[in-house]
Amino acid sequence: MNDQHESRPRVRVAVVFGGRNSEHAVSLMGAGSVLGAIDRSKYEVVPIGIAPDGRWVLASEDQRFEIEGGELPSVDGGGTALALPSGGGPLVTLDSGRIPGTLGTVDVVFPMLHGAYGEDGTIQGLLEMAGVRYVGSGVLASAVGMDKAYMKALLAGAGLPVGPYVVVRDRDWRLDRDRVLKDVEALGWPVFVKPSRAGSSQGITRVEHYGELEAAVEHARTHDPKVLVEAAIEGREIECAVLESPGDEPPAASLPGEVLVTENHEFFDFSAKYIGSDMSLAVPADIPAEAVEDLRGMAVRAFEALGCEGLARVDFFYTPDGALIVNEINTMPGFTAMSVAPQLWAASGVSYPELVDRLIQLALQRPAGLR
Repeated sequence: MNDQHESRPRVRVAVVFGGRNSEHAVSLMGAGSVLGAIDRSKYEVVPIGIAPDGRWVLASEDQRFEIEGGELPSVDGGGTALALPSGGGPLVTLDSGRIPGTLGTVDVVFPMLHGAYGEDGTIQGLLEMAGVRYVGSGVLASAVGMDKAYMKALLAGAGLPVGPYVVVRDRDWRLDRDRVLKDVEALGWPVFVKPSRAGSSQGITRVEHYGELEAAVEHARTHDPKVLVEAAIEGREIECAVLESPGDEPPAASLPGEVLVTENHEFFDFSAKYIGSDMSLAVPADIPAEAVEDLRGMAVRAFEALGCEGLARVDFFYTPDGALIVNEINTMPGFTAMSVAPQLWAASGVSYPELVDRLIQLALQRPAGLR
């Protein structure tokens, strides 16, 4: 697409980051890496921030994208306000007291967003309505991937192994709590209590006994009224990244990697992921060659079961008896250069700049609308 006033030899990419959820800062960290890696000789970049209150603004690439001194980055909502017309066309600038102007059209959106109102199919639906191509999975795969309860049901329906779990819905928790607590108790101890629709390990509690359960559910409910409780699975955490292939080729799976967390953390929580150096990734994972091939095949099956596009990261448990259990799939995984999925692809021969470029090219080749 070309602007009305001038031809643009470079593809115009809008990198959208921030968002109205608890993963706002995580989004900025990934966006900073994308903005630093994107090839400016091929792409003209429009950085767009979504402030914590939901306002879309034309952002500056000079803003802070990293955690500094323990302080999380945030989108400054004071920039020029933007609107995306529902029927497509150029981005509209909405400076207060002025006649709306146009910023120009974009060829593709790179939604570097996590969590609710970003990774859950909502922005994907907005972009579908506007007729704008975008990186990553569509509405349904994004929504199912975000809701762990539906994700597990769909994966199990596709014949993939998942661990035992209980879904705690808002109405049941308020009106039939004793029955819910008994259902959870039947899973055995310990359990992990987590929001059904949240990411970056936020709101998760490891519960060792019955007396800790109600407080853990209430904590998860501060992020999402729908809660998932999973039986703890003894095993190593092995992760595999999946990338859509061009044309009619099947998706490709990376080498698997094992997440190693220091003894300071009971599990792979937000702090271990993003603050300090409390985790490492061993790539390739030290598991038998047959298990590697099984795991990579299951990762692709999970990707296809949800109808994913672009990229995803599939997380597994590898148990002491050699079984593989799918923990979850993430349709927009952490995306700094040092995040797990990019590290897995780097070890598999795809550098971070190449990965960014490939995702944009895949989005450009994909038709807008139903497919």
